[in-house]
Amino acid sequence: MVLWGILLLIVLVALAIPILAIVLESPVVRRLVRRLSERSGGGSGGVAHLAHRIESLETDVQDLTQSVEALREETEFVRRLLDSAGDSPASRTLPRPDQ
Repeated sequence: MVLWGILLLIVLVALAIPILAIVLESPVVRRLVRRLSERSGGGSGGVAHLAHRIESLETDVQDLTQSVEALREETEFVRRLLDSAGDSPASRTLPRPDQ
């Protein structure tokens, strides 16, 4: 019985590691951490604040670039799928109505 408990714990930990990695790498979590760190940093302006702001903007641009590329790939896939469906002989002719 104890062996099953240990085995279950090992399996749960093994499954939790990739799920946690995916969640922590998501753009939503990155933005949340960035906003929380900006608020805790206080109002000390200057070059450090601007450098941090530029870094966060670069991260946002990188995330958006990845999203646009994913959308481009999905659109190309759907376009090819629709084109290949239009090539079949059955799709070029309409069925005749029964009279």
